[in-house]
Amino acid sequence: MNYLVATTKSWNIEAFHHFSPGLPGDWHLITSPEALTQDLLQQLKPAYIFFPHWNWKVPADITSQYPCVCFHMTDLPFGRGGSPLQNLILRGVSATQLTALQMTDELDAGPIYAKLPLSLEGSAEQVFRRAAPIVYHLMEAIIQQAIAPVPQQGHAEYFQRRTAVQSELPLDADANSLYDFIRMLDAEGYPHAFIQHGQWRLEFSQANKEPNGEISAEVRFVPIIPAAGEPS
Repeated sequence: MNYLVATTKSWNIEAFHHFSPGLPGDWHLITSPEALTQDLLQQLKPAYIFFPHWNWKVPADITSQYPCVCFHMTDLPFGRGGSPLQNLILRGVSATQLTALQMTDELDAGPIYAKLPLSLEGSAEQVFRRAAPIVYHLMEAIIQQAIAPVPQQGHAEYFQRRTAVQSELPLDADANSLYDFIRMLDAEGYPHAFIQHGQWRLEFSQANKEPNGEISAEVRFVPIIPAAGEPS
């Protein structure tokens, strides 16, 4: 039996190499959306396609032919939509459910296979790395227990996907809010929390709460390059 995992994040790629040898069947990995082709799928005929931390819409001709399973960092139907980790932290949530669900045409609305708890403590990358092995526990349960997905129940609440401009540190943040804002954006591929100082963009990472109530963090000074036609 063939199984396919599609992911681009380093922590999920590392988890694939660590966990897949211990799972039943033959496991295959692709790490770019361009690699997800009908030719490949017709060759493998996967029993499932798993999409940990996948940022692209999967074509309907694939989701209709193969069981496609994605993973969402909220207790669905609460928190459908983009930037779930950041939206949860901004709401003061410290723990969530990692939900495995079937992909459908409607975003995050498909029937649910299973959920497992996930702590939101630490930086965004720490949370994502903590989630990676949980994803494989969910995969194993789906395969070995032949779990049938169940339609979502209850009122759906939606999150808005955040944009890079929203990563600017809010002026009115207290210490806890400042710490949360920096850590929720501190991961590979995410726009770090920043402030602008003249022609420099100051990007923050590695936030820590100090015993005296202060927040320490690493800062990187990035020159702001004017757009074409703007004065330098």
